[in-house]
Amino acid sequence: MPRPGPVLVLNAGSSSLKYAIIDPGSGDRTLTGLAERLGTTDAVMTLSVEGHDVESPELVHGTHHEAVSAVLEAARDLSESLRPVGVGHRIVHGGGRFTESVLVTESVEAAIRSLSALAPLHNPPALEGIDAVRALWPELSQVAVFDSAFHHTMPARAYRYAVPHEWYTGLAVRRYGFHGTSVRYVSERASSLLGRPPEDLALVVAHLGNGCSATAVLGGRSVDTTMGLTPLEGLVMGSRSGDVDPGLFGYLARRASMSGEEVLEALNARSGLLALSRIGNDMREIQAAADGGDREAALAVDVFVYRLAKAVAALVVAMGRLDALVFTGGIGEHSGPVRAGVVDSLGFLGLRLDDAANAADGRDTGGRIDGGGTPAVLVVATDEERMIAQDTIRLVGDA
Repeated sequence: MPRPGPVLVLNAGSSSLKYAIIDPGSGDRTLTGLAERLGTTDAVMTLSVEGHDVESPELVHGTHHEAVSAVLEAARDLSESLRPVGVGHRIVHGGGRFTESVLVTESVEAAIRSLSALAPLHNPPALEGIDAVRALWPELSQVAVFDSAFHHTMPARAYRYAVPHEWYTGLAVRRYGFHGTSVRYVSERASSLLGRPPEDLALVVAHLGNGCSATAVLGGRSVDTTMGLTPLEGLVMGSRSGDVDPGLFGYLARRASMSGEEVLEALNARSGLLALSRIGNDMREIQAAADGGDREAALAVDVFVYRLAKAVAALVVAMGRLDALVFTGGIGEHSGPVRAGVVDSLGFLGLRLDDAANAADGRDTGGRIDGGGTPAVLVVATDEERMIAQDTIRLVGDA
């Protein structure tokens, strides 16, 4: 049986660290917080214990290691029953090796490090967190939960690129997919809300936040998704372009003397909604500007919705049918206009909205915003941290 007790979940971004001590069963949070602008001298962090803000530690060096150390010190000050019995780390890229969550060992850590070339902004900070926990609280078991793991069930026709064979065999160039922990949680919740077992369902889960992806989930398994080798492929996102013609790299090299790294930086950090709207990457601000008559903001919303609707329709091909479209993530859970635009574009699939339920984000209808139609349309709040905590307590117990 798994050991009872809370779990510290660490979610390291390229310049941020989100953390929480979670009860895996209830999902209740004892300690929560966020460190931002890591890697700079302006790094800051917040800390809340049992719902009350506490004095935030000062970050002198602004590293992920320092931020994790501060979280561990705060956790040690909790009463014994609230201290974590294990640590779960969100790892963005597990490559083709990791198809499920695993206990962190020396060999696992080395493998995560070897995959850093595929996720240079995310895997290294996560490794800093692992190192910090080992240095300061070595008796805590650590678990790696991979964003890409859920998508290992994709068939070759979905994950292979039509590129030279040696790129695939020697350099592992293929589609991997991301947001898998979120999609796994949301698809399980959707199954419960619909009162049908996962193996009977064909879902498209649209995870829409600053990063965006859509996944075809058939029988509880991922069969296709929009992200690829990296989280840059697919939908329009907050500051990421999503799909572009790869010929763009050669064109910009010739016309603007841009290197591949410079183009990648622009596609990751200066594109997407940010570029289209010229306002920012926050859909709430963009939608407000569009409602006020800003043409570029309106175009940004239109492009976002169109590309998403097109992707959803394509993902239905992977399953042969659609039982429910599920929206999650910050935009998916809170933007009625985006959901309405997508569903209106997909009327040919039989999708319909209940306008009142959609306006209320499904709060009064158990997440259903279709008015009881078929296919169903759901809004489901994601909880990646709770899923990470559940995987961690299971593996810590097995150990």
